[in-house]
Amino acid sequence: MTSADETAAFETLRDFLRYAVSRFNAAGIAYGHGSENALDEAAFLLLEALHLPIDRLDPFLDARLTESERQRLRELIDARIATRKPAAYLLGRAYMHGVPFHVDERVIVPRSFIGEIIMGDRGRALLDVNEIHMVLDLCTGSGCLAILAASAFPGANLHGTDISSAALQVARRNVADSGLAARITLFEGDLFAPLAGQRYDLILANPPYVNAAAMAALPPEYRHEPSLALAGGVDGLDAVRRILREAPAHLTEHGSLICEIGTGRSLLEAEFPHLPFTWLDTEASAGEVLWLAAQDFAPARPVPPLPRERRRGAAPARRTRKRTLRSRR
Repeated sequence: MTSADETAAFETLRDFLRYAVSRFNAAGIAYGHGSENALDEAAFLLLEALHLPIDRLDPFLDARLTESERQRLRELIDARIATRKPAAYLLGRAYMHGVPFHVDERVIVPRSFIGEIIMGDRGRALLDVNEIHMVLDLCTGSGCLAILAASAFPGANLHGTDISSAALQVARRNVADSGLAARITLFEGDLFAPLAGQRYDLILANPPYVNAAAMAALPPEYRHEPSLALAGGVDGLDAVRRILREAPAHLTEHGSLICEIGTGRSLLEAEFPHLPFTWLDTEASAGEVLWLAAQDFAPARPVPPLPRERRRGAAPARRTRKRTLRSRR
């Protein structure tokens, strides 16, 4: 626990940043909710708490803090260690690609690799913005991907579904704050269940995909997140399998599916050998996001057999066919 005496000599943000990094390292806390190390976690915690730009640390490092600000930072550093809650929960705020989202323990902290794909060059190369008119965000959670997709595809309308009514309360708040509510509609239900008959040019899916062994070994930070949004069954692929089986009925003729699946690539490829998965790597992932076009789901057409000869007197035709077949060898 931080005492006022222990930090009495602290005057600047730099003082508290160094102190927070030391405390976090000593406590052995876990990361992965928007930051990957103690320095980035401390910087986000302190800058967001002081209502400063979270990507502009240097200009403020030597700014002197008021006593109320110092007290606020002491409490947050203590809380991060004592509760093991991700900083985003302590502050009620997370960011994806510079876009702020309200978050609390009703939703997982936004961090999907799909955000980078749809907002970056890979998405622009893969998807024709002018051909995307209807987009579905399965397991929308906080609504972050639906909101980013509304920005990436300005001519599209968006649907988002989630089985959790509590998560949808958070998503509705974020949609309202985004200014895009006229184009985003949220539905409560299990995957495609509330969307009978609806088809989409693009389906985005970030379903639960943590396997049972990994769920049992989760650090405390991840246990603050709703298990419903994480647990994907014994091998982590329960929801992914359902999405692959049900998606074709909800894709337009030229639609496509982008689905984050975690580390189950080899299992998925073995179970669905007929699907020509394309794997979309990001800055922080490899083989964890798949892409399939609507036509990829169509069963392969069997090669038609050669027509049978129905008459014995068709010898010349048989000889001609044999010569033709030999000529192709």
